[in-house]
Amino acid sequence: MAGRYGRPRSVLRMRTVAGQVFLLQVAIVVVLVAAAMAALVLQSRSDSEREARHRSLAVAQSFANAPGMQAALRSPDPTAVLQPRAEAARKSTGVDFIVVMNTQGIRYTHPMKNRIGKKFVGTLQPALSGGVVTEKIVGTIGPLVQAVVPVFGSDGKVIGLVSAGITIKKVSGVVDDQFPLLFGAAAGVLVLALGGTALVGRRLRRQTHGLGPAEMTRMYEHHDAVLHAVREGVIIVGGDGRVLLANDEARRLLDLPADVEGRQVTELGLDPATAQLLASGRAVTDEVHPVGERLLAVNQRSTDEAGGPPGSVTTLRDTTELRALTGRADVARGRLKLLYDAGTEIGTTLDVVRTCEELAEFASSRFADIVTVDLVEDVLTGEEPSRVTGTDITMRRTAVSGAPPDTGLYPVGELIRFDLSTSIGAGLTSGEPVLEPELAAFRGWHLQHPQRARKIVSRGIHSMIAVPLRARGAILGVVLFWRSQNPQPFEEEDLSLAEELVARAAVSLDNARRYTREHNMAVTLQRSLLPRGLPEQNAVEAAYRYLPAQAGRGGLGGVGGDWFDIIPLPGARVALVVGDVVGHGLHAAATMGRLRTAVHNFANLDLPPDEILWHLDELVTRIDQDEGADGAEAPVTGATCLYAIYDPATGTCTMARAGHVQPLVVRPDGTAELADVPGGPPLGLGGLPFETWQQPLPEDSRLVLFTDGLVEDRDRDIDEGLALLTRTLSGHAEQSPEEICEAALGALLPERPSDDIALLVARTRVLDAAHVADWDVPPDPSAVAQVRAAAVRKLIEWGLADEAFTTELILSELVTNSIRYASGPIRVRLIRDTALICEVSDRSSTSPHLRQAATTDEGGRGLFLIAQLAERWGTRYTSGGKVIWTEQTLPDRDVVAGGTDVEDP
Repeated sequence: MAGRYGRPRSVLRMRTVAGQVFLLQVAIVVVLVAAAMAALVLQSRSDSEREARHRSLAVAQSFANAPGMQAALRSPDPTAVLQPRAEAARKSTGVDFIVVMNTQGIRYTHPMKNRIGKKFVGTLQPALSGGVVTEKIVGTIGPLVQAVVPVFGSDGKVIGLVSAGITIKKVSGVVDDQFPLLFGAAAGVLVLALGGTALVGRRLRRQTHGLGPAEMTRMYEHHDAVLHAVREGVIIVGGDGRVLLANDEARRLLDLPADVEGRQVTELGLDPATAQLLASGRAVTDEVHPVGERLLAVNQRSTDEAGGPPGSVTTLRDTTELRALTGRADVARGRLKLLYDAGTEIGTTLDVVRTCEELAEFASSRFADIVTVDLVEDVLTGEEPSRVTGTDITMRRTAVSGAPPDTGLYPVGELIRFDLSTSIGAGLTSGEPVLEPELAAFRGWHLQHPQRARKIVSRGIHSMIAVPLRARGAILGVVLFWRSQNPQPFEEEDLSLAEELVARAAVSLDNARRYTREHNMAVTLQRSLLPRGLPEQNAVEAAYRYLPAQAGRGGLGGVGGDWFDIIPLPGARVALVVGDVVGHGLHAAATMGRLRTAVHNFANLDLPPDEILWHLDELVTRIDQDEGADGAEAPVTGATCLYAIYDPATGTCTMARAGHVQPLVVRPDGTAELADVPGGPPLGLGGLPFETWQQPLPEDSRLVLFTDGLVEDRDRDIDEGLALLTRTLSGHAEQSPEEICEAALGALLPERPSDDIALLVARTRVLDAAHVADWDVPPDPSAVAQVRAAAVRKLIEWGLADEAFTTELILSELVTNSIRYASGPIRVRLIRDTALICEVSDRSSTSPHLRQAATTDEGGRGLFLIAQLAERWGTRYTSGGKVIWTEQTLPDRDVVAGGTDVEDP
């Protein structure tokens, strides 16, 4: 090749690339060796100085801290003690001097005795302050490094100084001895490098065929220009399957990475057929291969046919037909992707308004510039939309996306009446979409509102598509697509895409509407089964909270089975009930309603808490049996309940629980503790008894009854929740029931509760002794008159003289019956509360019954008279007998609240 261009092959003339590379490599090696030697010399000097600093400092500190140093400095003649030690240490450590001096710098020791007693030359102030000084100076013995360190007394003060010094020459002498070896090694490296460079130059000369730089540059430029200018891809693959070269067109057609050269063909991510063809090296002519979105015509030939290196060269050509096909495929793929994304991004929740917002947001970012969604009002409430009748149809704007302010479009929440005579109204009537490519033409769409139409056009909105939202043959609303930023008007293809998009969204919207309807029905049912308010009673001051599952703070809420109740009982007492039916949905709500009704019925029987829970347990067992009677596998009804009775006359609270969480009692002093109510089995298990817990509670105690949803969550176990509730309510004796409810929910309510929460807080009251009167009655008929007289006096004292006659008749009948039919002591009690309560207790367990007396009967009319005179009456059984009670309604001015008369304003 060199002979072809008339150039000699002699390396000495240095006109070839190999010769120039040889000289360059030799120069580089020489420079590197010289630089390495210079660096070694400089490094040796630096190391010598550093070693001198370290050694002088170490010797000075060791001598300053040597035993007996303080005593020597304080002795009458420090030189006599320290000079021998200093000289011995100097000789053993190899330093040039060790000088001990006082705080004024006067030497006590020195290798040259004539300098003892003279002032030390050097920096002393940092050492006198407790620091360390190392400095490089030039002394009489040459350049040296000296260190000065303090000597501390037992009181921590500096009592002397020690300086040690060593000349740099003494330290660097060891390094200087190594220079011959270093220079020898450098010479050896230079020789080896020159030999290696000669071998590399010789090999390079063979590979470049003796070409000079100008010839090689010209060949490369021509090769590069041709390779990258052609519109065909070129790939050269070596015999080992690695890519040697790929031009720009090949990179584009095959989407090759930037570092493709040197990589295996099988590692480029190509489709298997193309990768196999390139790796095989077999000869092909115009073989068509699909690569990604392209069809490539491939030609491949081997490079070793004329004695060249092993491998292959491949050319790639994109076809004209492929570009057209690719364009149409891109459009179809884009539409499919748009519809697919719409299915995943629209309808993520079962909320009507949110579904409309998702539709508007998606379409405004992917299809149109502005999107508005209008719905029939019935759809917003979950109802079936009515048929289009009359001359217009009313809708409410539910969502707007992409609209800048003051565009003339109706805002969200606006009520819109679509005139059925306009183009959009006609489309709503027929259910067909409407395309308005040029709004400025005003071809009928503007008749809906001419003023707004002109403002819309003036704001640059130039094209519109209206598509009715249809589901199961009914019109739910209409979606309006507007273009303002995109200068291209909507076309027929856009119209079909808008129809498909709205059709998919309509399914999600209808599902959300139906869910809203069913959810509203379930919530209505559930709320109808829960208390609407607190009944009138004076036993406790109460507050409550009820949160269904998933309600959270601002959530939609669900339907659950938790419930609570406050039931007034005879004798001014009150029953507090909290229960929990396992599960959610209509079944749980219906079961809750049945249990709550049963609790009311059992409470009217005035049974103790354990008996009421026993009856509820039997009821739940029968419910499970009835639901499984048809042979179907019915879910077992799981329920818990806590039933408490509080008597304000005695301040006693009686509780029993069936599988329910323990209540919390907050004492008047702010102490909070869990009531140790015996735990019974959940309702429906059957066969196990329930135990009662009875304790007197001081006035202003707070009873906190709740379901486990308050204290237990997926991220918190029940024991942790109970401890947190106890800490939250402790130490707040002044809190009202309402404040306790807020504090408990604020501390324990999770963001998205997974279970229902029922919370009932009752602050106890105790009846004023002045509003209770009782008498023991001997079993003698003559005692009836005395009781009547005492009762009348008490009623006059209470300002209830108008009730005296009725009360006399009631007491006469009840006491007479007890004397006649009962045994044991008889006791009469009058209670003035929201009503006038008369109680007659005895040891008999036989209860009188109301009956219709015959005309000829001489008796049997007493209870009939009582039923007519009293508002309510009944019998309550106790462990020692029974209590017959009556209630008489009092005028409003005589209602007692918390022991105080409430007068009319």
